[in-house]
This record gives sequence, C-alpha cells and structure tokens, in this order.
Amino acid sequence: MKILKYLVYTLIVLIMITLATAAVLPKTFKAEGVSVINKPSGEVYNYVKQIKTQENYAVWFQKDPDMVKNYYGTDGTIGSGLKWQSKKVGDGEQVITGLVEGRRVNIDLFLNGSKDAAKFNFTVDSIAPHQTKVKQAVEGAVPYPFNVMMLFYNMDADFQKNADHLKQVLEANKAL
Repeated sequence: MKILKYLVYTLIVLIMITLATAAVLPKTFKAEGVSVINKPSGEVYNYVKQIKTQENYAVWFQKDPDMVKNYYGTDGTIGSGLKWQSKKVGDGEQVITGLVEGRRVNIDLFLNGSKDAAKFNFTVDSIAPHQTKVKQAVEGAVPYPFNVMMLFYNMDADFQKNADHLKQVLEANKAL
C-alpha cells in the first residue's frame, strides 16, 4: 500500500511540474527553413504556389504515405486547398489565402481540428538570374498545456528538411 501511495504522489508531482513548466513556456511557435535553388525565381514560385507539389518534398507526406488527401479548388489560386486525414501526422487543412505574384504565397494552416489558423508562407527572392532563395515559415499558437510538447519537437528541423528536399526536387527536374 505504501508503494501505491508513493506512486500516486510521484505522479501528482510530475503532473504539477509539467503544468507549471507549460505555464511559463511560450504559447506561440515559429519555424522556418531556407534554401537557395539553382533555378529562376519565376519557375520556383510557380512550383511552390501549388499545394499539390508539396507531396514531392514535404516531410509530412513522407511520414505517412497512407494519408487521405482531398484537394479542392484550382491549385495555386486563392481559396484552393487541401484537407487531409492521417493517423501518423494528424488531421488538418491548408488554404491559400494570398498570393504576391512571383514573390509570396500565404497559407492558413489548421491542425487537428483547430479553428485558429497558423500562418504559413513561402517567400521567393531572386538572388541571381538562375538562383532563387526560398524561405518556408510558419507561426501560430499552441494552447496550454500542450505548449510543453514544443520542448520535445524541433519544427525548424522539419522545415529545413522541406527546404532541402524542395531544392533537390527542383534542381533534379530539368522540365521546369
């Protein structure tokens, strides 16, 4: 009986420490990945503005090849998007909300049934005639106490992998 009592007390203390830690951690997140791609900026922009092309480079699609995807609208235009269901990476939706021709793609990202969108974007900058810098960035809110999970997950690493994969895919594709 004593052991059970100590286990319960230990569990309560661990829960209190976790909740106290979550109370002082940020309730927002930011992540980004950057790559320099040896292609003209117009070609790169026309590729990244299409949500469907993310299947070729985004780590989340690679983590769950059985993801159920439902694309809607005309890809690469405001209002088009993707809803997905996944047991491995969670459910979500992304919708193109803004386009600055040749420069920027703004996307609202809804994860796991959230009504509050994280703001995801691609920024495309020409740094030479056949060289383009692409930044993928996201920022949003993480509700308490789930913000404690940010201690164990490095979103920057996934976004950098996306940027690296994007570079590989585009530079390998001679048709662009």
